[in-house]
Amino acid sequence: MSASVDGLRALPGEIWERATTVQPAPGQAVLLGTLAAALLCLAVPTLWHLSRHLLTIVHEAAHGLVAVLSGRRLSGIRVHSDTSGLTVSVGKPRGPGMVATAFAGYVGPAVLGLGAAWLLGRGYAVGLLWALLVVLVLVLVQIRNWYGLWAVLVTGVVLVGVSWWGTAAVQVAVAYAVTWYLLLGAPRAVLEMQAQRRRARGRGTSDADMLARLTRVPGGVWVAVFLLVCGGALVLGGSWILERPLL
Repeated sequence: MSASVDGLRALPGEIWERATTVQPAPGQAVLLGTLAAALLCLAVPTLWHLSRHLLTIVHEAAHGLVAVLSGRRLSGIRVHSDTSGLTVSVGKPRGPGMVATAFAGYVGPAVLGLGAAWLLGRGYAVGLLWALLVVLVLVLVQIRNWYGLWAVLVTGVVLVGVSWWGTAAVQVAVAYAVTWYLLLGAPRAVLEMQAQRRRARGRGTSDADMLARLTRVPGGVWVAVFLLVCGGALVLGGSWILERPLL
């Protein structure tokens, strides 16, 4: 019993040590191979549907974080089997806080991907995986539907398995693949949203449509802003990963 207790007490220190250990930079084959894997997930419909849950979780986490930072009260997060999601917050129905909350979703994966690329550039591949786990835990306590709970838990189990039992090579490869996926998937999700807006013919309920109602700026302008932010993050983050820094 004493040994078990001592082991539990030592666990946070071991996690911190692993997260702050610098991993060697991968070779070009790993960089391009993980890029190809991310592109495959975006191109193959079945893989896109499965992997898009990660984007949805990050998307809703961004809504929730900005809602709290802007003084709103977070009421719950839902992730659905069709990869859509919903974050409910309580506060003023209009104003800067609501605009910032609505804006955060589609740029959230791009910003996280950019931060991930920055961490990878400094060798913290395992640290990145643990940071993603922290995001999942924060989302988990706000999940309000069974499918969302399952989606977050499965994602978390995979990340824990890789972070704790994976070899250094596997950890680095997964970290790079996830980073590429976030950077590439963010603009892909915006384009998908715009296609849905076209089909809705002005009756859409997307974040761009919500922002249009809040600000009286056309939804198409907000789509363009989303693409500008996500595209910029992809170019900048990709340059860091490929060791051709623009900044």
